[in-house]
Amino acid sequence: PEALAYLKARGLDHPELIARFKLGYANRTLGLRLPTRDRQAGFDIRSRLQKVGIYRESGHEHFNGSLVVPVLDGDGNVLEVYGRKIRDDLRKGTPSHLYLPGPHRGVWNERALAESGEIILCEALIDAMTFWCAGFTNVTAAYGVEGFTSDHLAALRRHGTRRVLIAYDRDDAGDRAADKLAVELIAEGIECLRVRFPKGLDANAYALKLTPAHQSLGLVLRQAEWIGRAPDMDTEPLPVIAMPATTAVPDVPAVPSAAGVDVAAAAVVAPPPATDDELLITQGDRHWRVRGWKKNLSPEQMRVNLQVRRSAADGALESYHVDTLDLYAARARAAYIRQASIELGLLDDVVKRDMGHVLLQLETLQDEAIRASVQPKNKVPPLSADEEAAALALLKSPDLVARIVLDMERCGVVGEANNLLAGYLAAISRKLDAPLAILIQSSSAAGKSSLMDAVLAMVPDEERIQYSAMTGQSLFYLGENDMQHKILAIAEEEGVRQAAYALKLLQSDGELTMASTGKDEVTGNLVTKQYRV
Repeated sequence: PEALAYLKARGLDHPELIARFKLGYANRTLGLRLPTRDRQAGFDIRSRLQKVGIYRESGHEHFNGSLVVPVLDGDGNVLEVYGRKIRDDLRKGTPSHLYLPGPHRGVWNERALAESGEIILCEALIDAMTFWCAGFTNVTAAYGVEGFTSDHLAALRRHGTRRVLIAYDRDDAGDRAADKLAVELIAEGIECLRVRFPKGLDANAYALKLTPAHQSLGLVLRQAEWIGRAPDMDTEPLPVIAMPATTAVPDVPAVPSAAGVDVAAAAVVAPPPATDDELLITQGDRHWRVRGWKKNLSPEQMRVNLQVRRSAADGALESYHVDTLDLYAARARAAYIRQASIELGLLDDVVKRDMGHVLLQLETLQDEAIRASVQPKNKVPPLSADEEAAALALLKSPDLVARIVLDMERCGVVGEANNLLAGYLAAISRKLDAPLAILIQSSSAAGKSSLMDAVLAMVPDEERIQYSAMTGQSLFYLGENDMQHKILAIAEEEGVRQAAYALKLLQSDGELTMASTGKDEVTGNLVTKQYRV
């Protein structure tokens, strides 16, 4: 059970892994399965196991406490054994990785070399099994960072391997060993590519951090960096299945690398130009583009089209991810971060931190947009000194009411002095905290529309809202200040019948509130939200 738990913790829980590679666990019970030492058969077999290295001279099992991985030849004979301690509380100085004494022999999973001309070569067996469990069965492993042996090279020659993807750990030792190995393989006529994990990670750690493993490992394989091949190779090239479309292939002009191996030059991909409705943010080698953010005029929503692109040191496009989501929805953010991490070959924390910067900038812009939206859309035009003096003179005129009625008659309405004046005073009350409201009633064709038009003609355009009809919910979806100190005019009573209830509440309470039921983006539970106009 403890060995199975270890395999699961390392992501090595493929149902066929144990049987396929005959994995075992050394737990000090080997002696119980052998004849006793005091019998000749028991003495002989223990002596043979000690000579091989399974038993130590002290009588203890060499691989005690280890997951055991045998290296078999084509006939099923064990040529080498690898042991990996599964406990983390070992005494200081106790090695975690064990092999049989003597030089390493054999090639793990040599069947893959016979089945495929392209091989993934890992630094360690745990990493190789990680690729295998993720579906990349054309994989083998060296015996550590300096563990590529003559047996490995002979097997590559024997099976005619034409391309090797070196998937060593992404650390200084792994990079040095990969460069050294590439030179050796290229000299043998084998094309080489370097699988680059994020700095400091190996295949297993990377697959555990970015799940599902078949996607994250597939990404780094497709983005493997071409190192080189022998210039006199006359074999047909293999299909490029482990290189991204934007990576240059060996047919383009090459430049020398620090290791002396030709590296293909990659085309530089410039970031897209910005437009009025998109925001561009750069974080290191990641370029973020946000579209549609101007449509979010509610502080409860941030639905955008979000693209992140990653560029190489020379400016070439490595990878990208794009999706449309609400950045205020935790579940949508988590899904975007997970997928973008896989596509870009980065840790979740890096993408999450970048997204935090993007969200903060968007919130700043959104706050400014919301403040602008609630400002009066039509500002009151300024008055000149002469106009202001004339207005004050009119207001102070003792015959102000008569002049107002006279002006309305000049607009074409005659004999309606009292009604015109009542309507005009109601229109002027829009400036008060508790404005008046009027309803014009008469028989058909008696001039109701003319009376209303005459009153509205005396109201500035920026303070007048005039509709033929309104739906029952229309008032609830107006902005918070859209109706403030303005006059609302409806042509016919029939046109406002559906909105009569909302209008009545607006007149009596001065505001409208509406509760709406929807799903919480985080928990998925039904919640009630309140909107106010």
